[in-house]
Amino acid sequence: MKIVIAGASGLIGQALAAVLRERGDQVLRLVRRPAAAADEIQWDPAAGKIDGGRLAGCDAIVNLAGENIAGGRWTARRRERIFRSRVEATRTLVQAIGVMARRPAVLVNASAVGFYGDRGDERLPETSAIGHGFLPEVTLAWETHAEGAKRFGVRTVLARFGVVLATEGGALAKMLPAFRFGLGGPLGNGRQWMSWIALEDAVAALVGAIDRAEWAGAVNVVAPVPVTNADFTRALGAALRRPAFLPVPAFALRLLFGQGLADEALLGSTRAEPRVLTAAGFRFRHPDLAGALAAILGRKH
Repeated sequence: MKIVIAGASGLIGQALAAVLRERGDQVLRLVRRPAAAADEIQWDPAAGKIDGGRLAGCDAIVNLAGENIAGGRWTARRRERIFRSRVEATRTLVQAIGVMARRPAVLVNASAVGFYGDRGDERLPETSAIGHGFLPEVTLAWETHAEGAKRFGVRTVLARFGVVLATEGGALAKMLPAFRFGLGGPLGNGRQWMSWIALEDAVAALVGAIDRAEWAGAVNVVAPVPVTNADFTRALGAALRRPAFLPVPAFALRLLFGQGLADEALLGSTRAEPRVLTAAGFRFRHPDLAGALAAILGRKH
């Protein structure tokens, strides 16, 4: 297959491209600078520009582009960048699809379990209603623009990612230094639910979304066993053989990261369930956290 990836330089994009190439697919990467390699296509999503001719004949488009939500305090300017980066990238791709002579079979568009907002202990399958807050607002706009591809007869999958665990990047990579020094601990009261998934399973879910014609709409890309932040802290400490009992009070998180980022991304509780994946018979390589951390960190479990 010929597969185009936006956001191919990110953690998930790099891993997905490697898996697709290994199985024999042709992967083309969208880049914002002038294309410097045969597998690169230049685009400027902020301006709505893309080299549409290079998209010709592609079988699938995977859109993983978007500003890092944890890249800094949610100032008005950063909120705008987070919002616009997702909407502009998705809109540009859907517009390009609309004018293609032969359209791809599928658009797999990244989203997030942030769609559900802070919901306490509520179990959240894909059919759950949207929550309240900045993250639900962003994901709704993101998904709405992606679903524009359906007007052109393109199957559309909305991959609602939880926290993707890998040592190469993302939340886990940021946590590891403190935990390795025995300075890790729960955030706030630690009772908030954390929907997570190992990078290997996240990539496998994206491959399934590309390949399986019956997959469409929202898909929670999370492990089947969510954990509370306190449980995650204990499991990571145990995997590293380090104490992990130093809590970070909620007020300190708000001072460090600002109230918006702290309350929604760090202290918010989202107990998402992968019902679509489970119903489809998806086989998780790392269904439980202890085993996943052992594999990711290269330790015996």
